Amino acid sequence: MESAHQGPGADENPDENLFAGSRFLRACLRKPVDRTPIWFLRQAGRYMQEYRDVRKHHTLIEICKQPDLAAEVTITAAEKLGVDAAIIFADLLLPLEPMGLDFEFQAGEGPVVHHPVRTAENVRLLRTDRVQDLDYVARAIQKVATHFRDRIGVIGFCGAPFTLASYMIEGGGSRNYIETKRLMYGVTSTAWGSLLDKLVNVLTEYCRMQVQAGAEVIQIFDSWVGSLSLVDYRDYAFEASKRLIRAVQQMGVPVIYFGVETAGLLGAMASTGADVIGLDWRQPLDEGWRAVGHRHAVQGNLDPITLFAPLEIIEARVGEILRAAGGRAGHIFNLGHGIVPATPVENVQAVVRMVREFRLEGAHA
Repeated sequence: MESAHQGPGADENPDENLFAGSRFLRACLRKPVDRTPIWFLRQAGRYMQEYRDVRKHHTLIEICKQPDLAAEVTITAAEKLGVDAAIIFADLLLPLEPMGLDFEFQAGEGPVVHHPVRTAENVRLLRTDRVQDLDYVARAIQKVATHFRDRIGVIGFCGAPFTLASYMIEGGGSRNYIETKRLMYGVTSTAWGSLLDKLVNVLTEYCRMQVQAGAEVIQIFDSWVGSLSLVDYRDYAFEASKRLIRAVQQMGVPVIYFGVETAGLLGAMASTGADVIGLDWRQPLDEGWRAVGHRHAVQGNLDPITLFAPLEIIEARVGEILRAAGGRAGHIFNLGHGIVPATPVENVQAVVRMVREFRLEGAHA
């Protein structure tokens, strides 16, 4: 699936028919839309009773690996909320298995990689020839895309090279990323560069499978990149992310690049060429958009814990974000991170209604 799409600003006045598609897709490409599209990070999750019912009988990984189940929870969440895009139910760490790293989810601990990557030899042994083992994700996307038939957007995703490398090295969650940075700073070793190269190769083919199955946008999660200084991001993470983003764009789809605690990195993240930059909630949306540059679309950025507030506060915060966007083409309403367990479903649905009904006086395209 090839396209002339080259990222932001490649063609400022393309023929509108070239980018015909869902409201969500058009916003990713900074095309005019009738209203701001909305979807939620982690919109299929434990806060929703339908998902909890499935989890009574299946582990998270079992759901990911059974296309019928993964498609079911993806579709159910999108339809219950009435959002403009469905993101496939999967996990960031799925590519680790075909690379030779087993992991599991331990109660209260999150994901645990049993044999972390700490040496050049560990990196050398990682495989890049088994990406096809992830075809269950592609089959789930195909089912979702067939179900919605362009009514709403279909999003595939993967982790960014830095974030997946950090999981591999730390063996799980981390506060200080000591082992990651120890390997990263290894001036006499090529292990860090080799690890990122392998990840870019695997993730490129993984995204290709998703696009060929029907994903019309790929979101790349750099969940842990906020642990880096700007200098370290430029020196150790930027090029790998840029290579992956550009490779996915060559498949003919736009890319959303999202990180957490990245206010100081936004300009550099935008320099990867990603079509959309995801903003967390720690700065006003208009400030974040200025840092990114208006040649890029942005996604965000309601604090997910605001969803626990009274409706009048939620409505005020939603309005603040939409007014900060100012009706500019290229805003996708979302949270600044994922929906957390115990979030009231009715409040999530209320945000969808608020965004749909919002009208801005004197909005410009």
